[in-house]
Amino acid sequence: MGPDGVASLERPLNRALYACVRGAIQDGSLAPSTRMPPQRDLAAELGLSRNTVMFAYEQLLAEGYLTARTGSGTFVADTAPERFLHAGVAATPHAGTSHATTAHATIAHAHAAAPMQGLSPRGQRLIANASASPTQWGAFMPGVPDLVRFPHRRYAQIAARLWRQPHPEWLSYSHGGGLPALREAVAAHLRVARSVRCDASQVLITEGIHQAIDLVVRMLGTPGETAWVEEPGYWGIRGVLEVSDIGMVPMPVDAEGMTLPASGDARFGYWRRPAPRFIFVTPSHQYPLGAVLTLKRRRELLEFARREGSWIVEDDYDSEFRFSGQPIPSLQGLEPDAPVIYIGTFSKTLYPGLRMGYMVLPPAIAPAFQTAHAELYRAGHLMTQATVAEFMQAGDYAAHIRRMRPLYARRRAILAGLIERYLGPGALHAHTSNAGLHLVMRLPDNADDVAVAARAGARGIMVRPLSRYYMGPSAERGLLLGYACVPEEAIAPAFQTLLECLLA
Repeated sequence: MGPDGVASLERPLNRALYACVRGAIQDGSLAPSTRMPPQRDLAAELGLSRNTVMFAYEQLLAEGYLTARTGSGTFVADTAPERFLHAGVAATPHAGTSHATTAHATIAHAHAAAPMQGLSPRGQRLIANASASPTQWGAFMPGVPDLVRFPHRRYAQIAARLWRQPHPEWLSYSHGGGLPALREAVAAHLRVARSVRCDASQVLITEGIHQAIDLVVRMLGTPGETAWVEEPGYWGIRGVLEVSDIGMVPMPVDAEGMTLPASGDARFGYWRRPAPRFIFVTPSHQYPLGAVLTLKRRRELLEFARREGSWIVEDDYDSEFRFSGQPIPSLQGLEPDAPVIYIGTFSKTLYPGLRMGYMVLPPAIAPAFQTAHAELYRAGHLMTQATVAEFMQAGDYAAHIRRMRPLYARRRAILAGLIERYLGPGALHAHTSNAGLHLVMRLPDNADDVAVAARAGARGIMVRPLSRYYMGPSAERGLLLGYACVPEEAIAPAFQTLLECLLA
């Protein structure tokens, strides 16, 4: 069952319907000015919920494929976005066939073909549960830093100077885990800022957290093994595990972080040996709820992993931005020789399009991972790595983080104040901590947060529904609101628009 009590197939159907209608518009099957069927009529004809149809229509409206005319209905736009990119011959309806009938027939045919032809079962599962947003910038997109305040000029000066006389080896493939200078810089930063036990030989530069997880699963996992994942948890981890045929066991999150099975605890009746091969955890700032894994549970988790031979994968995605109290040290650094693979990213501190992250591996497996990374991904981007290395070594990286902390703290305070003023103090999720780049706003248990997010997206407000982060049916309803990329003066107007979507 899905988070709103509808069968789990309902989730991919809203995306399948959207893709089908968009494809029909692109290839001309639905001609410009075609009147679309009313949402209620189309839902009844296809046997779908109205929310499913509403999501598809509102996404198409937001992207410009459809237009709404007050009092008249919804129509195919006169100029679809791809018209400027592709030359094609638009199909026309047969004589005597109305545009509305053509729209019904086209959508119904596409809906019938919703299973994706030619894809493997795991490929179909991956696409059906895809969660990446087509829009990655604007209020209130979670997880995106302020890209305007990035020190572009300073970064460009370093890059331009390096490009004037580049080392030939920097223009070839990478081997050995990345540019040595960047690995040294990352290790030095992590030792001081995150209490990570490491040297440069353990660091591997990746193209983001997803690639790091993919490499971990390929090198240490076998199809059919299991992984514990946080419930709720990051959808990106689930996608990688899905295509790798690693089974997932959702572990509930409470105010102390991921809960662990105890002898006789009925909540964990579904857990049976063998022990999980992997345990994926965000201990310093649980994603998405924000709890911090307590010291007691950290020690229990490490003890369990040592005893059972499991690998802990620590995702430290945004720990640099904590706005009160002392930074939360890494789990990896708590004990020597911990069975922990530490992964991090520059997406939150620099910018997501950089596509650069890092892993800290136990010494025994680091050389094998570095070789495998070169074999699987033919790594490169050494000129970019050289630029980032000098940016860090010169102190610009640490200075940028220091400048952004008070800025993000102010934006968080503004947004949290608006939420509490208009929706009450209980609207902020109880686990939310004073850190990170997003807040979680709770909604009533009977609310449809997916529909609210769709309505907001149609009006240019990007939020993510909390229920989509759950694997099981007991999903909380809420919205993830990112504040880091929203100027202070734009927060209140954007929030007012979101309130209107909540009340619609």
